Amino acid sequence: MTRRTRKFLGGIALLAFIAAYAILAMAVGASPLIIESKSMQWLYFLIAGLAWVVPAGLLVRWMQKPDEVPD
Repeated sequence: MTRRTRKFLGGIALLAFIAAYAILAMAVGASPLIIESKSMQWLYFLIAGLAWVVPAGLLVRWMQKPDEVPD
């Protein structure tokens, strides 16, 4: 697969992942367990706000991988 194809597919996957992650994070953040405590809200949204970075970084690393040169 060429880098150009990986960037195209990865861009679509990244947009879909971020949209789904944001909806899921908002739904979990609205749960009564988290709403009851300000400190729990702060901790949850800190973790949820940063947790998407690792999978997105791995996807971007895959997208930037150089093309395989045939022997």
